Amino acid sequence: MASLKELKGRIGSVKSTQKITKAKQMVAAAKLRKAQAAAEAARPYAGRLEAVMASLASRVTISSSSPKLLAGSGRDQVHLLLVCNSDRGLCGAFNSNIVKAARQKAEALEAQGKTVLFFLVGRKGRAVFKRLYPKQIIEQFDTTGIREAGYDEALEIAQQVMDLFENGTFDVAHLFYSRFRSALLQEPTNRQIIPVAIPADAAEASSAAVEYEPDEEEILATLLPRNVTIQIFGALLENAASEQGASMTAMDNATRNAGDLINKLTIQYNRSRQAAITTELVEIISGAEAL
Repeated sequence: MASLKELKGRIGSVKSTQKITKAKQMVAAAKLRKAQAAAEAARPYAGRLEAVMASLASRVTISSSSPKLLAGSGRDQVHLLLVCNSDRGLCGAFNSNIVKAARQKAEALEAQGKTVLFFLVGRKGRAVFKRLYPKQIIEQFDTTGIREAGYDEALEIAQQVMDLFENGTFDVAHLFYSRFRSALLQEPTNRQIIPVAIPADAAEASSAAVEYEPDEEEILATLLPRNVTIQIFGALLENAASEQGASMTAMDNATRNAGDLINKLTIQYNRSRQAAITTELVEIISGAEAL
């Protein structure tokens, strides 16, 4: 059985930890409001741009003269997985869920005989991919020191991805991130960003009499790179909100667990202290009777 001094030390240690988790929870809650507002504000534009892209793509005949980001490379052999994680921990299963989704996709593609490459954003999750796919990581984008990943970072990532595509490094690119639903729910999401995925109902949605000037292919040549950037930018914003939501929930659970542990240790401490006092009284009484 632990001594009274050891129990008192453990109680003090857990109380210190509880203060840290409580402070982290409050910081995450404050940051969540701003991150959630930014993610929700970006959704309408990203969604509308994606719908316009699908509408335009469904109206053109894909040929060798079509923009490469639309027509693709003509192959479906090499797939690039752009995995967006955070740089910090203490956010529950936020990073591991994204890594798990990317691993499942990689395993499914390799089972089909495809080649899988990785473009990693953020430090968390790198260890897993370096252990499982050490030779398939072709690029790593470090966000360490960046207070909030924004449009400039998304533009840089998108440019690197498009350069790799133009050089023939891969044929299809998939984006992995966590879509923010609530502080309690973050949904790992996989989206194909290169070439542009055309929904099955895009042709019906674009059946309205709409004329584009200049022609659709010229508009697509301008909008396709921007669409890739916007999709990555939206993913970074969704990740920021999801990270803070997951962190707030994880720290709240940690604070509650610390409180429960403090109560248990306090009860154990009081019982041990009472037992020690009782033993001392028995020894005093026994000594007095012996005299």
